[in-house]
Amino acid sequence: MRQYLFLAIASACSTVAAQTPATNPMPDGSRDMYIGIGAQSVPRYDGSSDNRTLAMPVLQVQWSNGIFVSGTALGWHLSQTPSVEFGPMLALSPRRDQDGVSFSFSGVSAESGARTAHTNLRPDEFREREEIDSNRLRDMDVIKHRVLAGGFFNYYLSPKLRLTNTLTYGSGRERNGARLHTALQYMMTDVAPHHSVVLSAGASLVNRAYSETWFGVTQDEADRSGINSAYRPGAGVQDVRAGVRWNWALSPSWMLTSGATVNRLVGDAKDSPLVERATNYSVSTALAYRF
Repeated sequence: MRQYLFLAIASACSTVAAQTPATNPMPDGSRDMYIGIGAQSVPRYDGSSDNRTLAMPVLQVQWSNGIFVSGTALGWHLSQTPSVEFGPMLALSPRRDQDGVSFSFSGVSAESGARTAHTNLRPDEFREREEIDSNRLRDMDVIKHRVLAGGFFNYYLSPKLRLTNTLTYGSGRERNGARLHTALQYMMTDVAPHHSVVLSAGASLVNRAYSETWFGVTQDEADRSGINSAYRPGAGVQDVRAGVRWNWALSPSWMLTSGATVNRLVGDAKDSPLVERATNYSVSTALAYRF
């Protein structure tokens, strides 16, 4: 196994690109698997001003034939060249309703629960009602789960520096949203014994259909909500982000994996009436067992 192989944690935000683990040469018929659980603090949705603390399952499996599962992504490494990685992949795009992006696992604190409106208010409930009335996703159309098709192409500029490209298609109301995420990853395996760190920086380019799905407001939605004005964003760069992932091998079988990401919306996405704060952050930590 390559020393700089890192865990790709299941994404909790709709616009975070699926991660592709590095190719992992291994004997025919074998597999390498990590499974675990942890916690993460993530935005309620891209552009939200508040974070939620949630449980975070960890899953990464690679087989000797090149097929891998990484979080909510399924892919296949086809390259036979060590410096190049490419192949097809499928990824799951999450659902979004007025409570934000929906997750397939439970929250670990009260703050992660859905907001609920009340028809009969007591004095101490006015504050909660005001928060709901200012919810910018109120009366917005629900964005459903989608299975996205796409592919990845990664190139090693050096043994420690990797250029990654992930393209997905099929998100949004009409299943025609496309997104390309490009990033540079610098992998440091000599930080300390049993410790490795991955630094990354990247940007996302989207088409109009993708941008309208996640950051647009139709006239019908604007009329219903009474909060947002109609808005039709165009194609272009949606965000830039920087992140760090730290893996600590506690033993040959156990690993503590932690990460932090800062994401900055730009262009038409930043100007959307749905955006409360253009800069979001996510942090996570999890304990994983290697089988």
